[in-house]
Amino acid sequence: MATRAPGPSPQVYARIGGALYLVIIVAGLAGELLVRGSIVVWGDAAATAAHIARSEGLWRLGVAGDILMHVCDVPLMLIFYVLLEPVSRNLALLSVLFTLVQSSVMVATKLNLLTALFLLGDAGYLKAVDPHQLQALAYVLVRSDAYGFGIGLVFFGFTCLVLGYLIFHSGYLPKALGVMMPVAGVCYLINSGALLVAPRLADKLFPAIMLPCFIAELSLCLWLLFKGVDKAKWEARAWRARAQVVP
Repeated sequence: MATRAPGPSPQVYARIGGALYLVIIVAGLAGELLVRGSIVVWGDAAATAAHIARSEGLWRLGVAGDILMHVCDVPLMLIFYVLLEPVSRNLALLSVLFTLVQSSVMVATKLNLLTALFLLGDAGYLKAVDPHQLQALAYVLVRSDAYGFGIGLVFFGFTCLVLGYLIFHSGYLPKALGVMMPVAGVCYLINSGALLVAPRLADKLFPAIMLPCFIAELSLCLWLLFKGVDKAKWEARAWRARAQVVP
């Protein structure tokens, strides 16, 4: 006979997941809007370099916030797996793997932002290179980070598709969230695909195409934080899932 292993309530997981998701959303918006949005002047390498050099502390704080965001991704991956495993263990694991690749890509691209800062410093070895070349290189690295972010969102788009399917079929989370998350996933895929193959189209689509993503993720975040899951339905589904695998 199957027995349920002791552990925290799914509501505890949901509340923690909602709090982590909120940190991710706030850190992500702060990094893009308050830090890079106020420092980077797209199309102007000299102005961007001057702003970065004058705002080194803010620039570093932005990178630190991005890393915090991806640190929070790791426990959130586990929480989504725990909450959605009763629906399908394999799909829940697939969402973890997609998010793992997304976070890995995005963390790696943060080195571009730090390298751009190094190029604009006052180290003696930089005097061997023309300042205009350093500014251009720093700007290219900032653009590379933006593209790395877009590549990471390709994998997160697939995460949203899988999470949406699991949420929709769970029975213990609102079906509306199960519809909104795949819509967000499609928007992420369209935005990143356009960024890679049709940058001018991406410029026209952004930022409007990100609005469904923001609404869907914030809705899921707040639902987990304030409502959680239907505990009775989650436990019933978890029992059925365990009964199918325990001899």
